[in-house]
Amino acid sequence: MSGLFGRTLREVPAGIEVAGHGLLLRAGFVRQLAAGIFSYLPLAKRSLDKVSGILREEMGACGGQEVSMPVVHPAEVWERSGRYEGTGAELVRLRDRRDRAMVLAMTHEEVVAGLVAEKVGSYQQLPRLVYQIQTKFRDDARPRAGLIRAREFTMKDAYSLDRNETGLDRQYRAIHRAYFRIFGRCGLPAVSVGADVGIMGGSLAHEFMYLSPVGEDTILLCDTCGYTANRQVARFRKPQAGVEEQRPVEKISTSGANTIEALARLLEIPESRTAKAVFLVATVGGEERFVFAVVRGDMDLNETKLANAVGADGLRPARADEIRAVGAEPGYGSPVGVAGVLVVADDAVPGSPNLVAGANQDGFHLLNVNHARDFEADVIADVAAAREGSACPECGAQMRAERGVEVGNIFKLGTRYSEAFGAGYLDRDGERKPVVMGSYGIGLGRLLACIAEEHRDEDGLIWPISVAPYAVHLVSADDGADRLYEELISAGVEVLYDDRRESLGTKFKDADLIGAPIRLTLTTRSIEDGGVEMKLRRETGSRVVPVEGAVAVVKQRISDLEDEILASIPVPTNEP
Repeated sequence: MSGLFGRTLREVPAGIEVAGHGLLLRAGFVRQLAAGIFSYLPLAKRSLDKVSGILREEMGACGGQEVSMPVVHPAEVWERSGRYEGTGAELVRLRDRRDRAMVLAMTHEEVVAGLVAEKVGSYQQLPRLVYQIQTKFRDDARPRAGLIRAREFTMKDAYSLDRNETGLDRQYRAIHRAYFRIFGRCGLPAVSVGADVGIMGGSLAHEFMYLSPVGEDTILLCDTCGYTANRQVARFRKPQAGVEEQRPVEKISTSGANTIEALARLLEIPESRTAKAVFLVATVGGEERFVFAVVRGDMDLNETKLANAVGADGLRPARADEIRAVGAEPGYGSPVGVAGVLVVADDAVPGSPNLVAGANQDGFHLLNVNHARDFEADVIADVAAAREGSACPECGAQMRAERGVEVGNIFKLGTRYSEAFGAGYLDRDGERKPVVMGSYGIGLGRLLACIAEEHRDEDGLIWPISVAPYAVHLVSADDGADRLYEELISAGVEVLYDDRRESLGTKFKDADLIGAPIRLTLTTRSIEDGGVEMKLRRETGSRVVPVEGAVAVVKQRISDLEDEILASIPVPTNEP
């Protein structure tokens, strides 16, 4: 330890939001260079190498071949896929010395498709799975929580190449299973949830979530049947409105009732009897279009569902002047009488008669508004957001909501990229067909941060044996442990030896902070007690083993810890 590059800190640096990240800083694993940009010091690099080894083994078990692709791409590559203009400011655009437009890669679907167009020509060359462990850059507007939301990061990204959808289904399921093994071997509990395809495109996506209060995503889970989904796409059974006769529209004064809560309180009706108006401007095909979204008052709008329903690349709240320009009124808006806008109604609205909606006049609402009679939606779709207590779409039981951190994702891309780049093959009959693609990612830094968040206590980190920078932390009051250190090294045990001229108390604190699974302490007292003290970081008690047999005992304990990790790997129950 006297030669280790980096040092521990006694206090958590100011401004740290997440406990695990604070411990990574204090224990000398990482240092921040700029917002969302970090250096990984030797301890972190050793752990990341362990994670990379697990990734390589599991990708290899799926038939994956490792490649390495460039981080800087010519802009025309992204233009061919449509993502150069369709991606926001998170895609870093730059120009080289020849004034050629370039980008910093966030992902590599375009490059893979280009390689396939060059290298694959026959059905006999499919299926294939290629992957890399490579740097990415996403200029996130709000980097936070240390490595959990960084701008520069290392990712394992894999790409499956198949003849047809059946082959894609097979590889998708194989990677889905492999991800559970990866996270299980890293000691991180994760759940698979249905997700939005986002800018990746394609027909299906799943995210692997580490459930934790530090996460930004909201996950809906049903403990009865196992349904799980990101709130962005989660479905739910909506309470049905009663059947009743349509009554005549009536305009009433509702001064000051410019929220659903205030309106329901004023009229003494449930919020389910009201219509909620949400005004947005969507970017569709590079042009902006005003969107008037309507959901029932007892529900909230899900903007991801809305964007998918209208094919929007992006959404923003409409300004008050834009709202009034289409004939509506903020706080008192409804689609009744509004023209020249795209009206989107949640699928619960047509079946909900006699709703109270805005009159598009300050201080007034309309009673008994009915879809199809008083207004006609251009699009009817599920655009309402599921939440805590919503009914499961599969079994009807109440769902619970939890926060989560996305540690991995998988996408069925289909032929979007292969068609854009001419990545095709000749089938058995000589017919040319596009290669069917899938994409599969895991962020290594974020995974490391989540492991640190999961395995810690008030004194420091508690690394799982599979990803610990060192299996053993050796502490001694003098140089008496040199021989034991050499014996452990000769036996192939990874040891961090605290040979510094520090007090035992300081060494113990640093050992707890760094979090190696096993601590060995050799002192005059331990020798008097019978040998070397061995303590697991996760336990409070310790035992003394003879110095002569200490190496064998340590190796057996390491083996036991490794077996525990393998035995704890979950079996997925919700395969896609």
